Amino acid sequence: MKAPLLAVAFLVELALLGAAGWWGFTRDGGWPLRLLAGLGVPLLIAVVWGLFCSPKATVSLPAAAKLTVQAGCFVTGGLLLALAGRPVPAVLLVGLWTANKTLLTYLRDPV
Repeated sequence: MKAPLLAVAFLVELALLGAAGWWGFTRDGGWPLRLLAGLGVPLLIAVVWGLFCSPKATVSLPAAAKLTVQAGCFVTGGLLLALAGRPVPAVLLVGLWTANKTLLTYLRDPV
C-alpha cells in the first residue's frame, strides 16, 4: 500500500512544479518575464524542496517543520495555479497532496 502512495506523492510533486511553471508562462508581459517566471519559480520551489523536504534533504528539520515547509510549497503552488485561471485544478492539487500525505503519515504511525 505504501509504494503506490509514494508514487502518487512523486507525481503530485511534479504537478506542483508544473503548476508553478504554468503560472509563470501565463504572466502578462514580454517573453523574458514569462521565461524567467516560468522557469525560475519552479526552480525556486525545487531548491526549497530539495533543501528541506526531500528524503535526502540537506537541512534536517523536525517533522512538524518539514510538514510546514511542504504545506507552504503546495499552498503556494495551488495559489499560483488559481492565479493562472485554474482554480479547480489548484484545489485538486492541494487536496490530493493533503489526502496522500495524511495516508502516508497514518501508515508510518498507525493509531
